[in-house]
Amino acid sequence: MNGDPRDFVAHEAALLDERRFDDWLALFTEDGHYWIPLLGAAQADPFSHNSLAYEDRLLLQLRVDRLKNPRAHSQHPASHSQHVLQPSRVEEETSDAVRLRTPFLYIEARGESQILLTGTARHRLVRTSEGWAIREKRIDLLNAARPLPAIQLFI
Repeated sequence: MNGDPRDFVAHEAALLDERRFDDWLALFTEDGHYWIPLLGAAQADPFSHNSLAYEDRLLLQLRVDRLKNPRAHSQHPASHSQHVLQPSRVEEETSDAVRLRTPFLYIEARGESQILLTGTARHRLVRTSEGWAIREKRIDLLNAARPLPAIQLFI
């Protein structure tokens, strides 16, 4: 997807809400990472403290494969998500990369249960011949260190 990187972020969230996980994974660069710091915005890197998630392409592919597997117990019934995004703000931009900040509400529902999370998504995007790609997606949850329910999908 070419064009405005803010539109790219909205497109990425829509793919997740539509359960188009393969299309979502294809948005990542080969060296891309998905990161949810345990300390939220206060955590400087994924190595000096534990994280809720720090996944490279291989681990993301394994999660996508599990979500698509009809025998995945955690997906009976299937989980569904809704991302409610505030407008993305460009924090840094060069000719071939951009860093964006997007406050969000995230709702995940499965059967009769539903969870609500809020925070800020931080995307590091790079320009490729096909358009924008995710080098890193960082999710800073509000009050991240509190006990959380099991999150089945991708925020």
